[in-house]
Amino acid sequence: MIIDCHGHYTTAPPALAAWRDRQIAGLTDPAVAPVPAELRISDDELRESIGPNQLRLMDERGIDMTVFSPRASFMAHHVGDFAASSAWASLCNELCYRVSRLYPERFVPAAMLPQSPGVDPATCVPELVRCVEEYGAVAVNLNPDPSGGHWTAPPLTDRSWYPLYEKMAEYDIPAMVHVSTSVNPAFHTTGAHYLNADTTAFMQLVQGDLFADFPTLRLIIPHGGGAVPYHWGRFRGLAMALGKPPLEEHVLGNVFFDTCVYHQPGSDLLFEVVPAENILFASEMIGAVRSVDPDTGHHFDDTRRYAEAAGLSADDLSAIQETNARSVYPRLDALLRRQGR
Repeated sequence: MIIDCHGHYTTAPPALAAWRDRQIAGLTDPAVAPVPAELRISDDELRESIGPNQLRLMDERGIDMTVFSPRASFMAHHVGDFAASSAWASLCNELCYRVSRLYPERFVPAAMLPQSPGVDPATCVPELVRCVEEYGAVAVNLNPDPSGGHWTAPPLTDRSWYPLYEKMAEYDIPAMVHVSTSVNPAFHTTGAHYLNADTTAFMQLVQGDLFADFPTLRLIIPHGGGAVPYHWGRFRGLAMALGKPPLEEHVLGNVFFDTCVYHQPGSDLLFEVVPAENILFASEMIGAVRSVDPDTGHHFDDTRRYAEAAGLSADDLSAIQETNARSVYPRLDALLRRQGR
C-alpha cells in the first residue's frame, strides 16, 4: 500500500474560514467574537469538500491512506493569544477527526497544537493528549516559529520544548516540524518560510544533542528537508566543526524527510543523498503548488511519479511508500493492522 504522511485539510468548508474571520475580528471587538458551538458543518459538507478533492486525487494516484492534519497556513499561531489558538486548534482538529471517521480506511488524523508566541509549549500538552486519546491522532504538527516568520522562539533543542517531547515519547508519536503563515514580508510563506524552516530545524538539531535526552523521539522534516539534501556536504562539515558525531549517528536515527519535492531532478537528489530508511512518501496534495507542470502534463504534487521513476530498488521503494511510515507512525501501523492491512 501507499501511505501519504503529509496531508492538510486545505479544502475545508467555507464556514471554517468564516468562523476564523469572526474570531480574529473579536480580538479587537469582543462583541463579535464567536463561540465554538456556532461553527456548524454537516457530514455531507465534509464529504463534499473531500470527495472531489483529496479523495479523488488519492484514487487517481493510487494512494491508500493519508495522515491528515489542519491546513498549515491556517494554524497562524501568531494571531491572538493562547486562548485564541486553543479554540482554533480544537475546531480544526475536530474536523480532521470527523473526516477520518467518515473515511476510516483513507484518512487518519494528526493534530495541530495551540501554540502561541512567547507562551510555554507545555500549554499545548492537554490538546495533544485529547487528540491522541479521543481522536486517535497518530502525530502532531510542531511549529518551530509560532511568531510567523520572526523566529522569536528558542531552538527545538531548548528545554522549554521538553514537556511536549516527553508526552510524544510517552505516546510514541512523531511530530512533523511544520511552520505556518509568514507575516514577515521578507519571507514568502510557502516559497521561502516553509523551506527556510525545514533547513533551520535540521541545523538546530545538528547543533544540539536532543536525541541523547529523547532517544525514541521521531521528527519528520517536510518538503524534502528544504535545502538539507542539496547541501548535505555542508551539514556534514558543520557537524564535524561542532564536534558532533557523523550525521548518520547524530540525527538520522530520529529525523526523517518526506517526498514533497515537486520535480524529478530534486526528487532524484533526495533519494540519492538521504538513506532510503529516512524518507517517507508524501505529497501535500492541494497544497502550496496545485497546478499542472507544462513540461510533464502532470500535477507538480503528483509525487508518486517521481518516486517510481527514480530507479529505486523494489525494497527501497516499498520502504519509502509504506513500511517507513508504519515504523515512524506506530499508532498508524496499529490502526492498519486492526483493519487487516
